[in-house]
Amino acid sequence: MKTSKKKEHILVVDDSPDMLEVLQRNLQSKGYRVFVAPGAAEAIKILESTPMDLVITDLKMPEINGLSLVRHIQENFKNTEVIMITGYPSIEGAVEAVKTGAEEYLAKPFTEEELFSAVKHVFDKLHMHRAVHVQTAKPLPARYGLIGESEAIQKVLNAAEKAATSSATILITGESGTGKELVARAIHYSSPRASAPFVPINCGGIPETLLESELFGYVKGAFTGATETRAGFFQTAEGGTIFLDEISETSLSMQVKLLRVLQDKEVFMVGIRHPQKVDISIIAATNKELLSLIEKGDFREDLFYRLNVITINIPPLRERGEDILLLTQNFAIKFAEEYGKPVAQFSDSVLQVLKSYYWPGNVRELENIIQRLVVMSENDIIDVPDLPSLMRFSALRGTGLNQTLAAVEAEHILRVLASVDDNKTRAAEILGIDRKTLREKLKKTKRPSSS
Repeated sequence: MKTSKKKEHILVVDDSPDMLEVLQRNLQSKGYRVFVAPGAAEAIKILESTPMDLVITDLKMPEINGLSLVRHIQENFKNTEVIMITGYPSIEGAVEAVKTGAEEYLAKPFTEEELFSAVKHVFDKLHMHRAVHVQTAKPLPARYGLIGESEAIQKVLNAAEKAATSSATILITGESGTGKELVARAIHYSSPRASAPFVPINCGGIPETLLESELFGYVKGAFTGATETRAGFFQTAEGGTIFLDEISETSLSMQVKLLRVLQDKEVFMVGIRHPQKVDISIIAATNKELLSLIEKGDFREDLFYRLNVITINIPPLRERGEDILLLTQNFAIKFAEEYGKPVAQFSDSVLQVLKSYYWPGNVRELENIIQRLVVMSENDIIDVPDLPSLMRFSALRGTGLNQTLAAVEAEHILRVLASVDDNKTRAAEILGIDRKTLREKLKKTKRPSSS
């Protein structure tokens, strides 16, 4: 069940009652819980009794000024951010406020939009810090090995739990590296078949000439080299679940045989003509658009409809918001333990790059990058220069709204190549083009030099 989001606490400090009233009303209209204080002394008393996420304080106040309050907050309340406001703006004042610890500096009079923008900026940064900077070096709790609090991933987990109660065939879709096998395992271990085997098969990793015998088994003498009778993966999964990953990589002839298994729950071992019943749950997965393959004649429509009884689509990492930072934290802890190193800390600039990066390789790419950073970094804090060259290049290029279509395409190709360690066959699959087309596009693309 989805829990309600905790309201952020904001303390407004100003010696002007009118300003206090206006700020309180405006901030409450956005859903924040707002406290007010007419001076620094009163603000300190509130801070000692009630944790605050943000303090918005005037600069010039009687007795204790805003800068002194900011210093007190910095020394005593490490998880509280500050916005400084003043009716006497100056460059020197702004610099001093920021040096003292204020995250934002607003000059009176400011508009509602300017106030809300400053508050949003502070909370975005605060959430980033809280997501990745932990007090204890323990991995985050996960449901079935899947980490995330975003609405997108919670929908996937809830769908997996519902699917686990059914005996229907399940199709899991999503880009490479999103965690399709983890979801399949979640379904199996939540199902009545949890005590029986879970057998994962990468259909694209077995040569076509061997796939039938590997899946269905063979009898002695069925072909040259068959010196004994051997059960296939379907028999091995008896009573449990078989996971057919990259189902789109199977040939049309193999698809016919798989269709028969789905329809009749029977397999024909290579070398014998009578079928063998199997009691299994079948989960398939693909990173390709099966309907497009059907239109091209590369995938059977009848098999698609047999597979597509229950469909679970896993969102790409770039659509999972703060999950990127939660996963970053978890991988940093995991690899720190593995290599006997302190848990890595990340600069704000790095966190921003991680959040805005396109992640063509999804969670797998993020895990590989964090592992590399933990192993290679010699500093206490990981900064932008520590990132792979293509990520630094991506950060410098910004949003790309001022780029030509060709430039955006070239940048995306380079990102995908980097995510798969320059494996052109894999990159072409992700991009949905053939290797020849990829080579032609690379000829027109100026690739950034490694550094």
